[in-house]
Amino acid sequence: MEAIEFVANYEQYLTEIEQVVKPEYQPVIEKLRDIDPHDLVRPDAWFQGSTNARGYVWSLFLNEKSK
Repeated sequence: MEAIEFVANYEQYLTEIEQVVKPEYQPVIEKLRDIDPHDLVRPDAWFQGSTNARGYVWSLFLNEKSK
């Protein structure tokens, strides 16, 4: 998966996380929604697949949650 596909799917990945976490984590999701996904990956970046891209977004969520 190339960076542009990740950028296109970023919102969907956040929605998937939102559907499975407790409502009290909604502010974390909203904070991640405020981030432009273009700022998260370089244009030449790529992921092995959607599972890896989802894992990356989950790691962003967990890092933000632990702050």
